[in-house]
Amino acid sequence: PAPALGSPPAFVQPPPARASTVVRGGFDGTQPMDYSKAGMQTVSDLESLAGELNPVVKFFDPLNLAEQEFWGDSNEATIAFLRYSEIK
Repeated sequence: PAPALGSPPAFVQPPPARASTVVRGGFDGTQPMDYSKAGMQTVSDLESLAGELNPVVKFFDPLNLAEQEFWGDSNEATIAFLRYSEIK
């Protein structure tokens, strides 16, 4: 039989294991995150921003998400998460 081109997968060396870059944080509710709140927005910031961006609708939060505190974190951190997830 003719030799196969390339190398069989059984003889290919697996890539080296990566070191984890994930740092266990406060998103599971067990450890509060310690970070600077510089630049984080509050509900009043959202209300004024909404009025500037859309003067007809203004602030619209029917699920009251801007008042919540996800994963035991602060209200400002929850707003930051929601604003970041909007962009995605």
